[in-house]
Amino acid sequence: MKAVHHPSLSHEHEFEPQHGLPEVLPKDECVLWQGAPDWRSMAVEVFHVRQLAIYFGLMLVLRAGFVLADGGGVMAVLTGWAWLAPLAVVAVGIMLLLARLCARTTAYTITDRRVVLRIGIVLTVTFNIPFKRIEAAGLQLRGNNGCGDIPITIAGRERIPILQLWPHARPWHVALPQPSLRCLPDAAEVGRLLSQAWSTARGEAAHPSPAAPAAHAANDAPLSAGAGLVHGGPQLVGTRAI
Repeated sequence: MKAVHHPSLSHEHEFEPQHGLPEVLPKDECVLWQGAPDWRSMAVEVFHVRQLAIYFGLMLVLRAGFVLADGGGVMAVLTGWAWLAPLAVVAVGIMLLLARLCARTTAYTITDRRVVLRIGIVLTVTFNIPFKRIEAAGLQLRGNNGCGDIPITIAGRERIPILQLWPHARPWHVALPQPSLRCLPDAAEVGRLLSQAWSTARGEAAHPSPAAPAAHAANDAPLSAGAGLVHGGPQLVGTRAI
């Protein structure tokens, strides 16, 4: 079963002889890093638990306001909440469960030759993206806890359909989906490792773009896959920004 026409972007998965990988790596290839999304960050950033809780909270407040405005008392308010409050708890609970399951069933792997995404709660698939197919990668830090995303731009015309990737895709990039390592703890360090591995494998040194000062740090700054991270923050480098 192929996700795209190019054979290097297959997602065949019959068994898992090595954690997070559909087959045992060649003897001359080694795993540099393996990890998974932080489920709490995924609940907030991917499944929007915070917005959902705020929405239901506002609905409860409005419901109480309408009841009180009609002359009802505390018992009338509680009665009015009888169906809405359980619905809110169930909805938020489902999103939390999905976030937890998604994180538990995901394994991201970076070797010295490729990036591998093993994803899927019910149907598990594995996407293998060799460094030679990676044109660029970005670092998107979220909040102050070090969690972030690493979206990947694939060279060439072939793209992995977003429905097969979601939620492991860069948000709002539907026409040109970008596989992403989502909600990673210590994302900056993982990005630095990926940059160094890509640069070593491709034999291409990272050159900062003159468009960004050397010490500039931002929460959504692009970098090429061969880029280093300097001064504790993402550095804009290369000729293509994502």
